[in-house]
Amino acid sequence: MKSLSLLPSVLIGVVASARSMTPMAAIAAARLAHQGTPGRLVLLDHPLFKVGALFMGVGELLGDKMKSAPDRTVFLGLLARVMSAGIAGAALAPHGRERLGAGLAIGTAVPLAYLTLAGRKQAMARIGQTRSGLIEDAFVVAAGAAVVAMALRGRR
Repeated sequence: MKSLSLLPSVLIGVVASARSMTPMAAIAAARLAHQGTPGRLVLLDHPLFKVGALFMGVGELLGDKMKSAPDRTVFLGLLARVMSAGIAGAALAPHGRERLGAGLAIGTAVPLAYLTLAGRKQAMARIGQTRSGLIEDAFVVAAGAAVVAMALRGRR
């Protein structure tokens, strides 16, 4: 359906609201598996980008459990979400609609970062930082993989 063609861009913005690097890691994993994305971005084909995005995704998952980890709504956290959501949203948008896909992903990621942070803080109060982070990681990584898979399946 044409009306749902930008849904992956919106959904990857939801993923970026909770983990800024997961969208880029999910895209990089797909590109390393020789899966093209609907949107055309030369950056995504650079080997350094692919490996770097994977390492940054893993690093964020590990760093999030540290007591000194900043909130996702600090300036640099929001900037990372804007960049990651924008690139991933463009990559998952239909060819020729990359800018709209980027805008939708960013427009979803930034406000939802405040909502996902509030949810995480409630979970931290109940079950602690590490356990709440691991549960959030599982949901976010699975969602990122599912969104990318959905977008790629839509190409076939």
